[in-house]
Parts: sequence; C-alpha cells; structure tokens
Amino acid sequence: MSSLRQNADKIINSSLNAVLPDRAVEKALEQFQGNGGRTVLVAAGKAAWQMAAAAVRVLGKVDDGIVITKYEHVKGEIPGVECYEAGHPVPDQNSFDATEKALEKVSGLDEYDTVIFLLSGGGSALFEKPLIPGEELQDITKQLLACGADIVEMNTIRKRLSAVKGGRFALACMPARVYAIVLSDIVGDPLDMIASGPAYPDASTCEQAEAIAEKYQLKLSSQVQELLKQETPKTLSNVTTQITGSVRELCRAAQNAAEELGYETVLLTDELCCEAREAGSMLASILKTHARSGKRCCFIAGGETVVHLTGTGKGGRNQELALAAAPGIAGIPNACVFSVGSDGTDGPTDAAGGYVDGSAMEYLKKQNIDVFTVLRQNDAYNALKATDGLIITGPTGTNVNDVAVALLDE
Repeated sequence: MSSLRQNADKIINSSLNAVLPDRAVEKALEQFQGNGGRTVLVAAGKAAWQMAAAAVRVLGKVDDGIVITKYEHVKGEIPGVECYEAGHPVPDQNSFDATEKALEKVSGLDEYDTVIFLLSGGGSALFEKPLIPGEELQDITKQLLACGADIVEMNTIRKRLSAVKGGRFALACMPARVYAIVLSDIVGDPLDMIASGPAYPDASTCEQAEAIAEKYQLKLSSQVQELLKQETPKTLSNVTTQITGSVRELCRAAQNAAEELGYETVLLTDELCCEAREAGSMLASILKTHARSGKRCCFIAGGETVVHLTGTGKGGRNQELALAAAPGIAGIPNACVFSVGSDGTDGPTDAAGGYVDGSAMEYLKKQNIDVFTVLRQNDAYNALKATDGLIITGPTGTNVNDVAVALLDE
C-alpha cells in the first residue's frame, strides 16, 4: 500500500471517529429532566442506533423506545428499545411499518410525558407514513434522485406527502413534550430540512414545492399535486430542539488529522454543493496547480454533491467524485483525491467512498476501462474496485455529510 493511501486511510479513520455522536448525545442529555410522566425514546436515521445506545446509557432506562435505521446498521440490543431496519434512500414497507409502530408508542401520551426524539440524516426514507400509496412515494423518490435534485429540494416535496414529516410527528405526540436532538447532515443545518423535519416547523412553502416539481418535470398524480398545495405546520408549541454535529466538525477533524501527518492544510469549503463530477475535476485542477510546489499540501471540501443518473451502473456520489478526479491527476505520482460519506455508505453500495491517485488512469487503461464511459454509466464502483480504490468502512454510526480531500506529497 502506498504512503499516500496509508495517509488517506489515517485521515478518514481519524475524521470519522471524531464525529461519532456518542459524546454529543450524552452531553445533550446530561441536564435532562423528565416532566413527571413516562419517557419514550424514538430514534430515526442512519445514526439512530448509535444515538439511542448513548441516550440509554445516560438515562439509565426509558419506559419505551424504538430505533428505525438503515439495513445492517443495528449493532445489538438496547435495553427497553425495539430496533428496526428499513429502506434507504428509497423507503420500503419496513419503513412504513416501523414508523407506524413509533406512532403507536407516542399515541395517548399526556402533558406529563416526554418523547426523546433522536434524529439523523436518512430519516426522510426511514421514518415515513405516506399520505399516498407506498409505491407512488417510492417512484417520486426515485425521480428526485435521478434528476439530481438536492436534499432541500427533495425534502420540500417529500414532507408534503407524509403524515410525519414537516412537523407532523410533533403534532402526533401532543400534548406530550418533545425533546429533539438532531445530528445534522445538511449544509447550513436547516432544522426543518434534516430528515424532512418531523418535529420542527416547516419554513418551505407550497409555491416552492410546486416550482421544484415544475423544474424537474416530475410525473405526479392529481392526488400528489393537490397535496403539494396543502400547507405544513408553521408553529409547534411542544418541542425543544438541540442540534449537534455537522459537516464543519467533520472537515475540522480531517484538517487536524492531516496537519498531524505534516500537511499544510486549506479548508476550501464546508458548503460544497454541486455535481460530484465537477467537484472531483476541481480538486484535481487544484492539485495540478500545486504539483511542483515542493510542499506537502492538503485541500479539504465538505458538504454534499449530487449525481445526475445517466446510466444504470453501480456507485454513489463520493465514488463518482473520486473517479472524476482521476484524469486530472494522471501521471502525477505524488497526488491523490478521495471522498467519503461519514455514515459509511455511499449510494446503494457497501462502499463509503472512493480513492484515486496519479496511477489510477494507467491501471484502468490496462484493463480497458474508459473513465468517461464509466461516468456516463454511473458505474464508478466497479471501476474503483478494479484499481483497489474503494473505501470500505462499514456503517459508522454517524451521519454528518461527506468530506473530499486532495493530498499532495513532496
């Protein structure tokens, strides 16, 4: 393994360990006091199991609880808490069934009861009770993913088609008090958009939702078109929210890890929001500019890119970003680009992201793999697999966006 790849792995591992939600959840609950009644825990999202396990450690016990997370993300039993796995990024029947169980647990509560609501990215798919047939919701989700809509646009649509999104879950908990702890996976930390804001007033409007549907020419039934015209809750009186964790912390952790390895670091942005291919090409261009500087440099960009699906291959936005950088750094032996999703999963794959260095193009050509054809087919996974460029971490227990890094050795 090259020293560049070893350093990349060290930066990845250090960064992910630094943004695990355990300490943040524990700190948020240190001063928690119930209201004299029952305490019910509801955790939804990719980091739900990790957050719930930390919460129960602090509280000692809960009267009832449920975790709804992605497949293969449950790491064991949590006392007093039922754990369910469901579909992501497209909701499935397990998403609907588990959410119905969560609603049953919070129904009939009184003003002395408290719902501890632990929310993380991925909740839009995992925590769902659709107001339309499940198959139709799945189709709309696939349309939004394929057209390259960003997460805010997607959630503006999805919260209007749901009985739990856009503040509606908090209404279902009334008159009980809701204490929400939110792990942010959206640039800028908009609380009404993270997992589509089940317990936060919705700031988006019907006009915005209809404009998004028009922008991407979404194929929608008349029922969906009518739902887009119905406004969501704009005020909630029973919720206290604390946000914890963000892509800024992920970038800062990557920066600290790189500096410990002796790199001069530059944080380019923690609000990256563009096509994955464009981001990869940009990072490669930056490395080309500095290739002869004689310095050990590290450039960091955090956020969330998007992918336009033009093919039927296998991959994710981080893998596509990395592969798109390969042509730009071809032949530069001391350069590499890697990108990783903090949750440990990138698209519908077992990889967290991808890595390329200056030799990647040579390896691909030897195997008759054309990068530009692969990118059109959205098949970055198989191309990176051929160059040993897949980053595999397994589920991490956190979810605070992605981080992309460009390294240059002497």
